Amino acid sequence: MTTLTALCTVLAVGALFIILAHIAWQGIGALNWQFLIDRPRPVGEGGGIGNAIVGSVLLLLISSAIGLPLGICVGVYLSEIGKGHFGGAVRFIVDTLTGIPSIVTGVFVYAIIVVPMKHFSALAGGIALALIMIPIVARTTEEMLKLVPHSLREGALALGAPQWRVTLGVIIPAAAPGIATGAMLAIARVSGETAPLLFTAFGSRFFPESLNQPIASLTVQIYNYAISPYDEWHAQAWAATLVLMTLVLGINIIVRFLTRRKF
Repeated sequence: MTTLTALCTVLAVGALFIILAHIAWQGIGALNWQFLIDRPRPVGEGGGIGNAIVGSVLLLLISSAIGLPLGICVGVYLSEIGKGHFGGAVRFIVDTLTGIPSIVTGVFVYAIIVVPMKHFSALAGGIALALIMIPIVARTTEEMLKLVPHSLREGALALGAPQWRVTLGVIIPAAAPGIATGAMLAIARVSGETAPLLFTAFGSRFFPESLNQPIASLTVQIYNYAISPYDEWHAQAWAATLVLMTLVLGINIIVRFLTRRKF
């Protein structure tokens, strides 16, 4: 059984390394500094993904500012307060939201935000990604808080601390590494979404000047380049994919370093 489980681990991790190696092999040739800071240009004139990198970062910031606090609050409610029928209903809704296809979320945000505003925007894209993040963060936060030993809760309550103080000062700090990991999983999930952004942020060939305008993103630009008939754009799509994977990996490493336990 030890050999079997080790073999399964090697297969799972090996698949990841094969994917990363293939992306690196295909994209490293088109990757250079000018490619990272320039904006898209016509075929034969080079160009880059600088505007898409800036746009993706802005979209992740907007979605994180909306989705992470809401998701964490919902997770805290489900873990510490929501024990009755209403809590069960909220948990069921969160589980349902987790399984909704991302394109449905994009169409929903398109109907309630883009259509009334009569134009695409970075704000609409950030809201669409936030709706995808909320259920992931909520469920992860709930499970991480449930792993905190009940003795910590009982000890804090025995010292006379109110419930809200115990939750904010004892329970959440104890589960902070797990909550941060769940938040990063949510960010990694939405950073690769394309369909919701096609209906909300849409895309742009210029650097963003306002959150109320269409904005470029790495995923949409990769999609547009990948379906194009030009070999140059195909190479740039691979290079942009390598950049996207590197950014996600870098964010995970930074958060792991910042949230590591000191004891």
